[in-house]
Amino acid sequence: MTPLSPQARARDLPGVLATGWALLDGRDAIRKVWRFADFAAAWGFMCRVAPIAERLDHHPEWTNRYNIVEVTLITHDCGGLSDLDLALAQEMDRLAGDTPLAAASAPTSCEERAARR
Repeated sequence: MTPLSPQARARDLPGVLATGWALLDGRDAIRKVWRFADFAAAWGFMCRVAPIAERLDHHPEWTNRYNIVEVTLITHDCGGLSDLDLALAQEMDRLAGDTPLAAASAPTSCEERAARR
């Protein structure tokens, strides 16, 4: 696998960034954080992404904390972004639909409920 060429980066990366993906400081990687309605919706999203990641043989760095799913995409084989990252980002966006974005430090619904007690 080869990293994105300067031409591909200029042509394809802006469209992905326009959907809420962000470049990471210090890494040639992209990141996005979604806030799902609840744990089941977050877990369901991850379960729908998993077979696509397997088919692409490209696996995200991701975490799930109640209703928050945080994803980082990078192609470790080439040490940066590749076409695989953009393809998986687009598939994840399609599966997430209109799920709102969240900041990584945003409290989960579980934490919000606990704070109100």
